Amino acid sequence: MKQVRINAGYVGLVFKKGDYQKLILEGKHWLGFKQYVKVFDLTRMFTAPIALELLLKDEQLASMLEVVDVRDNEIVIVYENKNFKNVLNAGRYAYWKGLIERKFVKADVSKIEITEQIDKALYSKYELNQYVRTFEVVAYEKAVLLVDDVYSKTLSAGTYRYWRNNTSIKIAKVDLRQLQLEIAGQELLTKDKAAIRINFYTQYKVVNIEKALLENKDYEKQLYIAMQLVLRGYVGQYTLDELLERKENIATAVFEDVKKVAQKLGLQVLNCGIRDVILTGEMKEIMNQVLIAQKKAQANTITRREETASTRSLLNTAKLMEENEMLYKLKEMEYVEKIAEKVGEITVNGNGNVIKQLREIFAVKK
Repeated sequence: MKQVRINAGYVGLVFKKGDYQKLILEGKHWLGFKQYVKVFDLTRMFTAPIALELLLKDEQLASMLEVVDVRDNEIVIVYENKNFKNVLNAGRYAYWKGLIERKFVKADVSKIEITEQIDKALYSKYELNQYVRTFEVVAYEKAVLLVDDVYSKTLSAGTYRYWRNNTSIKIAKVDLRQLQLEIAGQELLTKDKAAIRINFYTQYKVVNIEKALLENKDYEKQLYIAMQLVLRGYVGQYTLDELLERKENIATAVFEDVKKVAQKLGLQVLNCGIRDVILTGEMKEIMNQVLIAQKKAQANTITRREETASTRSLLNTAKLMEENEMLYKLKEMEYVEKIAEKVGEITVNGNGNVIKQLREIFAVKK
């Protein structure tokens, strides 16, 4: 015989030739021939040295153990002293009662929704996170939830978590903010076969997420093509000159036609605008020549108009001087003054009659 001691917080299981004999608690105990003891910590999970079912036949031992059965498609979240400890998957587990306060939360992971009361902070733990699918829908988005590729519901902004299992779960998100779609450098032909390029834009919003995502594929591409077709149809109705005169009406015309298409796509067109109308190389040179010719014609017209006005003014002045002797003399003196300003030196013969000579130089004979 030999004596063994079981310390506080521990228990011992006595075996003989591999068979369970009895449970011994804190204190000193004598072991019989060929008996041996296995000591277990009451603060830890109990790992049975033999089949647990055999040990549970001992009522004393069974009363000290809390057995947790976890079925397939289940998990159990273990808390010790109100703190997260770990997650148990399918299997049978046993814990010692008494020293540690434990709580077990069982969850059915075969379903989709997480209905169990689980602290959000625990989802960051790897032990639990591996069983969970997480989807984020930000403040300016909405999403549709597809379960096994079948529409389930529409999700607003928030964080959504679902159990990870064999069920397929997908979400498709859309941006609810004002969006802009641009057609850059679209080459079009006018009615008179003039080639031009147009930069055009449309601002829109998604207003019906189910229609946009479930009833239409690539709604943005469809809106783009609709804009192209409407733009091409409008431009093809007018000659180049007519189009340049009515270019402010392009946006209005496209807006009215695209608006109807957008409604079928679950969109709302807010406004349209034309950024640039660009002429191709040859057409640009031709238009420049036309512009230069127009400007030259305008310049010639202005020149002729000024010449006519000047001639008319001279004629009016001549008539007034003819009718008024004093005005004639004043005008004569004005011209003399202008001529004198340009004369550097005047030579007068010395035979007298200086005044008469000056008069002969400057006088203007009628």
